[in-house]
Amino acid sequence: MDMTDWQGLIFDKDGTLFEFSATWEAWAQAFLLRLTDGDRAAATIIGKDIGFDITTRKFSSDSVAIAGTPDEIGQALAPHFPDLSHSAMLEMLNEEATMAPQVEAILLIPYLTSLRDAGLKLGVATNDSEAPALAHLGSANVVGLFDFIAGFDSGYGAKPAAGQLKAFCAQTGCDPARVAMVGDSTHDLMAGAAAGMRCIAVLTGMATRETLAPYADVVLPDIGHIPDWLNEN
Repeated sequence: MDMTDWQGLIFDKDGTLFEFSATWEAWAQAFLLRLTDGDRAAATIIGKDIGFDITTRKFSSDSVAIAGTPDEIGQALAPHFPDLSHSAMLEMLNEEATMAPQVEAILLIPYLTSLRDAGLKLGVATNDSEAPALAHLGSANVVGLFDFIAGFDSGYGAKPAAGQLKAFCAQTGCDPARVAMVGDSTHDLMAGAAAGMRCIAVLTGMATRETLAPYADVVLPDIGHIPDWLNEN
């Protein structure tokens, strides 16, 4: 296959279109301190339950925040806030996440425009909620460059299930065998395989090459390397 044989690309958001560490680790510390009214000891304890070390400002590789949904993050936080309903917790998480400043993995507007000009359909499948996803993509002025955007709450399920990816193909008319799923976690790659797509891993998230390689057709430094790979495969 070369570029003309491909029909589409569907991207994860955090750690793929946007750098995970640069975006979310600074935000997480500020979020936890806001959540605890500045009580650093309480923030430290709560941080551990979502895999975040407030002292080093780093997420652990198995943090629920990396590939989990806001619903799963809310469940991890719930024991610390017994007076907060689950729906209120989700609303709070979505509002807070919407404010997170995004750091693009590469300059997205020219990159995505070039892919569209090559005839590719483009999508986003994230385990984030749809509203923050639209806000983050909107802050980069790229919403209009995608043919499909789905969060875990958009009605298609969440990764590693393939519902979002199958919906992308259904809405765009793409053959899954001529689409690649691009992501930084095993959840992304498992979803791609389940949908019958090729799987491209990138290293702009928290997972290592060694973790991702068994699930991927290729592991690339970032999304900027994808066009060359498509032309060669």
